[in-house]
Amino acid sequence: MSSAADRRHFPVGFRSGEPTVKGFIQKVHCPHPLLNDSLEGEIQAFLIDEDQLHTYDDLTKVNPVTPTTVLKCLQARYSMKVFYTHAGCTLVALNPFQPIPDLYSLDVMKEYHLAPQPQEFKPHIFIVAEEAYRNVRGQLEPVNQSLVVSGESGAGKTWTSRCLMKYYATVAASSSLMKSQDTVERIERRVLDSNPLMEAFGNTCTLRNNNSSRFGKYIQLQLDRCQLLVGASVQTYLLEKTRVSCQPANERNFHIFYQMMKGATDEQRKEWKLQHDQRFVWLPNSEKHVEEDSFHETVKAMVHLGIDAERQRQVFRILSGILQLGNVSFSSSANESQSCDLDEQSEGFLHRAAELLCVSADELQTCLRVRTLKAGKQSVFKPCSQAECGVKRDCLAKVIYAQLFEWLVTFINNSVCADKSTWCNFIGVLDVYGFECFQNNNLEQLCINYANEKLQQHFVAHYLRAQQEEYVSEGLEWSFVKYQDNQSCLDLIEGSPVSVFSLLNEESRLNRASDATTLRVRLEKELRDSANISWDRFSKVPHFTVTHYAGKVNYQIEGMVEKNKDPVPPELISLLQKSDNPLLHQIFSDKETENPNNKGLSKVTVVSKFKNSLESLMKILLATTPHYTRCIKPNPDCKPLTFEKEEVIMQLEACGIVETIHISAAGFPIRISFKSILQRYGLITKCLPSHGLEADNDDLHQEVDKLLSVVLHHLSCEDRRSLVHCGRTKVFLTQTMLDLLEDQRKKILSRSAFSIQCCWLRYQRRRRLARYQSATLIQAAVRSWFVRKEVQRWNRAAAVIQNTWKKWRALQKSLAESELDDAKDLVSEDVPELNPVVRERGSVQLSTIQEPVTVHGWPMGLALASAPSITVSLTATGFQKVLSAMASLNLPSRRGEYKVETNQYKQGLASIRAQPRGSVKLHYKRSPLLYADMQPDLKSDVTGFNEILLEKTL
Repeated sequence: MSSAADRRHFPVGFRSGEPTVKGFIQKVHCPHPLLNDSLEGEIQAFLIDEDQLHTYDDLTKVNPVTPTTVLKCLQARYSMKVFYTHAGCTLVALNPFQPIPDLYSLDVMKEYHLAPQPQEFKPHIFIVAEEAYRNVRGQLEPVNQSLVVSGESGAGKTWTSRCLMKYYATVAASSSLMKSQDTVERIERRVLDSNPLMEAFGNTCTLRNNNSSRFGKYIQLQLDRCQLLVGASVQTYLLEKTRVSCQPANERNFHIFYQMMKGATDEQRKEWKLQHDQRFVWLPNSEKHVEEDSFHETVKAMVHLGIDAERQRQVFRILSGILQLGNVSFSSSANESQSCDLDEQSEGFLHRAAELLCVSADELQTCLRVRTLKAGKQSVFKPCSQAECGVKRDCLAKVIYAQLFEWLVTFINNSVCADKSTWCNFIGVLDVYGFECFQNNNLEQLCINYANEKLQQHFVAHYLRAQQEEYVSEGLEWSFVKYQDNQSCLDLIEGSPVSVFSLLNEESRLNRASDATTLRVRLEKELRDSANISWDRFSKVPHFTVTHYAGKVNYQIEGMVEKNKDPVPPELISLLQKSDNPLLHQIFSDKETENPNNKGLSKVTVVSKFKNSLESLMKILLATTPHYTRCIKPNPDCKPLTFEKEEVIMQLEACGIVETIHISAAGFPIRISFKSILQRYGLITKCLPSHGLEADNDDLHQEVDKLLSVVLHHLSCEDRRSLVHCGRTKVFLTQTMLDLLEDQRKKILSRSAFSIQCCWLRYQRRRRLARYQSATLIQAAVRSWFVRKEVQRWNRAAAVIQNTWKKWRALQKSLAESELDDAKDLVSEDVPELNPVVRERGSVQLSTIQEPVTVHGWPMGLALASAPSITVSLTATGFQKVLSAMASLNLPSRRGEYKVETNQYKQGLASIRAQPRGSVKLHYKRSPLLYADMQPDLKSDVTGFNEILLEKTL
């Protein structure tokens, strides 16, 4: 995207036949001195190429700067649907009066927020918001910021303020700190929901605007040290409560009443006693539909802010009761000593109002028709006239609505305001009613226009006057630009000792009935020397005319004193304090009843309260860095994309846009003290005065010169003077120069950050390596210790096992030896030798043996075939095997001649623990007895398998 500076100079030539431009110039400049021929020629040359006028993003690039050239540029940009234009330190915003898609989307917000230089982008309200946000992050004094949005009614101030709040709620909540993300989203949601709720109760549809703010508000968006949104607070100024009971012609009441009528369900209507065909006197033009008539959005905002269903029910019952009061009318009584009468229909409305407000219908009727007067310690009751009854009814409705609105603002603040310890800076958004001039103007319009005069004076004092005076005091070569100063108008309205406000307060504090004619005479007598006030001596209606910065306004004096008094009969307050509605009882429980007979100085008037609150607002604005946005209304009828030159030029001249452009183009909008600029940008030169930042002014001046020479070494002296100038105590910069300093600072910080990162990474790696080596050494030592311990444990266990095994072996050996047949005992036995024939043939002639003989061999079936008596020695391991061996000897009994015995405990039994000895071998696992002849014949010859077995065994 090319910048405006690139498009500043382009070839132009004079084009003949431009009657429209020439006529327009003459029309616009009729109140100004005639331009000389050279200037008019420059204007014509500039306007010759109208196709390029829309490319001027900043009006300071316009050459020459005149109301004509500025107007034509704005008109060309408006026709191209470009609605924002820079005008030096001010942003000019033209209202398109129609939705513009994607102009305020989330992607656009992120684009401006993440841009290194948002000023290089197209002008937008988000540039102003981002500049203020970055000022808070930069911590340049003063750190706190204020965004002042001004303009006429219908110029788009409310919408602009809404966009600013949405931007900050989005940008300031975009954090990677997930711990606080839920809290931020909750606060962000509540801050945004406070807007539609306050607009529903404080905005209305007027002839000039469908969503006109009837109160002023200053919203402080509270930021913590990380510039995250942690809370908000709302300050309100002068709610136009008279609109509740008195709506100007072709205008409406507050939005909330129409939202209830159009959005309530049948059940809610029944509870609030709002019939479908019911007409209410205080709801004119109810057939008109506007975008703000959204009851669902209001209820949703109340829920998000923490207003529960029961509290909502109480609020809407109070509002319904106010509507019912508006239909109560009085008729004069035939007897003046009697109270005014109520017709049957009015009595019904009064009873419904009393039921909705939860008060006694009889007491309500008495309070409206009878006035209580204090005579010493006694109370005197006096019937009210028809007009007085109407005034008391209106007063009751106004005081209820005003207190309800005040409670709502307090509830919002309690819901979204953060604790003082959690936030350190704020960004304020000021949205006040615009300048107004109607056919009938009274005290409300005087206060509204007075507020706009104060804001204009703040702009004049802060920028147009103070800036030029500072240039001269700091030694800059400067020729003053003339501008319209509205200080004389402010002196007329609020000055001391005599002003419109002071005379109004005097009349209000006198304990007498007000007289419009008397007040006009006093005004004319006391303020005749002021050039900003005038009177129409031939008018029958008492009035006075004030010449404001935006034009002349006629104010009617009739009723102004009564509105300034704003009296509330004490009997009405007492009645409301006894209400059974918890909310109504709460908001009036702390309100003291005012005694109308008090002396004058103790009374607090409307203008006094408004003036004090406005002065406190001015103190806040003076302590912050202001950012101005001028909203321009392109046509009085709110038609989409319609640009009326006369309407726009009048607003441009009123707010001093042309003078602002002149000063911005020739001056330096940024001013920083020597100490502050060295504190922030001194790192570029890496040197400070010998005494630091506490050095004297001359040393600081020299260091600032060194700093600027380093940054601007590539520029000539002439170019340097156009970007920066060193005064006596401050440095005056253009935005371009500030960007250069910021770029140099970022480069230095980037290099330093890179060096720190390198050192830190090197330190981390060395530390990590040392830790790794230490850990390896420790692990090796620990492992070797564990191995030694394990080996020692194994050795001890092996020794224990060996000792135990050796002991067990020794024990088993000793037991086996004690159980085995000793060889010496076998030798000592007198056993006859076997017959050689038996040895040879493998058979035993048992009948020739006189004594029992032990047979060393097997199978036993061969030996027991014909033995009358024989003792067999067997080896069997275990008791079960011994029994099995005995069972296997299935021998035929011969009258008890055969005796089968085991000699387990006798000589010749093999040990069950030791290996068998000698010739006793019996493998019982697979015994050959299964194949032996268990009952052989009594014969001497043994043949076959038995013979083989016998030869192998013996």
